Amino acid sequence: MFKIIAQHDDFIVVDKAPGVNFHDEGEQGSGLFSLVKASLNVDNLFPVHRLDKMTSGLIIFAKSLQSAQQFGQLFEQHHIEKYYLAISDKKPIKKQGLIKGDMSKSRRGSWKLLRSQKNPAISQFLSFSVAPKIRLFLLKPHTGKTHQLRVALNSLSAPILGDNQYAGSESDRGYLHAFALRFSYQGEKFEFVVKPSYGELFTQPEMQDEMTKLLEPWQLNWPKR
Repeated sequence: MFKIIAQHDDFIVVDKAPGVNFHDEGEQGSGLFSLVKASLNVDNLFPVHRLDKMTSGLIIFAKSLQSAQQFGQLFEQHHIEKYYLAISDKKPIKKQGLIKGDMSKSRRGSWKLLRSQKNPAISQFLSFSVAPKIRLFLLKPHTGKTHQLRVALNSLSAPILGDNQYAGSESDRGYLHAFALRFSYQGEKFEFVVKPSYGELFTQPEMQDEMTKLLEPWQLNWPKR
């Protein structure tokens, strides 16, 4: 369900498995938040951001209300760098660049990207051809809108493989992974990077080799915003 990546006096970083909901799902079982609390045997734990059920990867939990408030400010001020990996089996209309636009609710809980720029979702991306009809995306969101990256890739005509809501494609998982986090907390710098360990395509040797080249995503030559 999850692996503990780092323990700090004020927070914990875990690697979430795909297919795990953040909150409890009744008869379907406990969510990530409850599972982490039970594992740590603590009464107080504070979520500071979330991942979609299909998304695997890095997520932070604060251990106190004070630290949760500090992380809330870091996220609100965009001082936490987040990087994601995704796979699509469709050819994007461009291979790297900026995806920017307002988001509007669509049908059945989906969202769509608009051309307007009043309160836009902003994402940068790079992509790499790894195998025939298989492209790896490295994404850097600058805002935290619901379904932002899923909608962004869908707007490029390259929806995420296994994302039933936007791609309508069947796969062993939804291929979106929270790959890296970078931030400063109380004057100390932190960097966490975890390659995905679930999914047939994510774990193929050629894909793992490509991801190894991306282990310091903040050092890459990103498209201008």
